[in-house]
Amino acid sequence: MKKLLEVFLGVLTAIGGFVDIGELVANSEAGARYGLALLWPVLLGLVVILLYAEMAGRIATLSQRPVFDLVRERMGERAALLNMLGSVAVNLLTMTAEIAGVALSIQLATDVSYLLLLPLIAFAVWLVVWRVKFSTLENVVGIAGLALFVFVVAIWKMHPDYHTLLSGATHPTVPHGEGHPTYFYWAIAVFGGTIMPYELFFFSSGAVEERWTRRDLSLNRVNVFFGFPVGAVVSIAIMTAAALVLRPAGISVGHLDQAALPVALQLGKVGFAFVLVGFFAALFGASLETVLSNGYVVSQYFGWSWGKLVSPRRAPRFHVVLLISVVAATALALTGIDPVKITEYSIVFSAVVLPLTYFPVLLVANDPTYVGDKTNSRLANALAVAMLIVVTVAGLAAIPLMIATKGGA
Repeated sequence: MKKLLEVFLGVLTAIGGFVDIGELVANSEAGARYGLALLWPVLLGLVVILLYAEMAGRIATLSQRPVFDLVRERMGERAALLNMLGSVAVNLLTMTAEIAGVALSIQLATDVSYLLLLPLIAFAVWLVVWRVKFSTLENVVGIAGLALFVFVVAIWKMHPDYHTLLSGATHPTVPHGEGHPTYFYWAIAVFGGTIMPYELFFFSSGAVEERWTRRDLSLNRVNVFFGFPVGAVVSIAIMTAAALVLRPAGISVGHLDQAALPVALQLGKVGFAFVLVGFFAALFGASLETVLSNGYVVSQYFGWSWGKLVSPRRAPRFHVVLLISVVAATALALTGIDPVKITEYSIVFSAVVLPLTYFPVLLVANDPTYVGDKTNSRLANALAVAMLIVVTVAGLAAIPLMIATKGGA
């Protein structure tokens, strides 16, 4: 039972990484605009995160050092500083949207303005990362996040033509009236949302915090190869539900409630209640991951004592970074900035940072100094190099496409 519960580190990472406010809206918008013609970026992102999360977890387990610590060692202080600053900036944008998203999910149930709820949500996030045990955090958020499988149930209730859906996914086309630059902008947004840097930082640092040893290598693989596909299934279901309900109606998604509309129409109030629970868990989980990721990368870069399991007295600067991150994100959210747009931009900007994160992971995973006899196989290296090229191309194209399409408009 203990080992089963430990799997929820992967589930928490997957729910918070694959399914945050950006994915909820971006995947719904992709489904509403393109049907399943943008399913392939989800699957491509899944391959990338499976490969690199497994490497990150294996490195952390065998070396007892998290990913960003090794990024600095292998890439040098200047490159690592650039990566750290970029990651912190992206994390802050994402954190702003996630905390606002949690408040929005409560607003859907209570009609209380999300702006009034923001300070309470921010305090809850800070309290959890400060006081709640890692195992409790994983299990509660991971299990509650599974409520998002209600999207799968809603699709089943629709009795769709699965052959038509499969054909749309396997033969993607750009609909009439949609330009290719806009299509590829959304492809990068969907792809980038599945492989954001904080996922690796959180997952590898969590492995160190939980003191995984060589005997836990199989647990690492189970976490990765079970947890992340769970997130992918939910992500695909959200896109499919939008393709079936919103696209025929010509509804464009710009708000969180529109992402929940397909389930509410099919399953009524009970389905909507499950959606709200799933939204809250996914967004709260993503808030925790991004806050902790900021503390991890800053502390690991400067060599400070860090860790959720370390008391504030022993790791004061780590906990100060956590507090500052929550306060800064909340202050930005209180300006009323659109949390959906800010997350979409954070996904695109993260694509620029990704190569600096993934490349050193690939190097270290092939270095016996860190992983002993558990270096990558030839097949894993071939796939990892191919995916790194894809990530780099996406990173180079992200900002030009954002400018050219005015954010996918």
